[in-house]
Amino acid sequence: MAVELERVREIAERVTASNGLELVDVEFRGGGKSRMLRITIDKPSGVSHEDCANVSREVGTILDVEDAVRGSYLLEVSSPGLDRKLSRPDEFERFKGSLMRLTTREPVDGNRHFEGRLESVDRGRIALRLESKRLKMKGNRQQQPAVEAPRIELELANVEKANLVPEI
Repeated sequence: MAVELERVREIAERVTASNGLELVDVEFRGGGKSRMLRITIDKPSGVSHEDCANVSREVGTILDVEDAVRGSYLLEVSSPGLDRKLSRPDEFERFKGSLMRLTTREPVDGNRHFEGRLESVDRGRIALRLESKRLKMKGNRQQQPAVEAPRIELELANVEKANLVPEI
């Protein structure tokens, strides 16, 4: 299956590049007759329905002609969405300054779950400014200003899952 996935990735990369798009992810989900091949694409100005349809048509045709995927599958092509997954160093670099939520493989300072603003990416490490909470006062007094949020550095190799947090 790994060879099959790599072949699909090569084909999808070629098609997306020729259409001015970025290949974000390729994955197989499910099994048997309900197996799905999901291809996620992106571009700076955002992905249109037409972009997805073109990539689906082109990739689907090549996969069929080259018989690159054994058995039946459903092909889905979509954008990464507002809460897009980040996995490659270049994706973290691209979204510096963004709010993100991540889970580490091994605990850092006793925690595995973090939410904060991505401040930097450097030599396999990222720095997050963790979300601060305002202190509530009793009675009718106003809230105190937030204390500067703590900053944490993590090894990218220790990041198990990372997603952007939509800010609307």
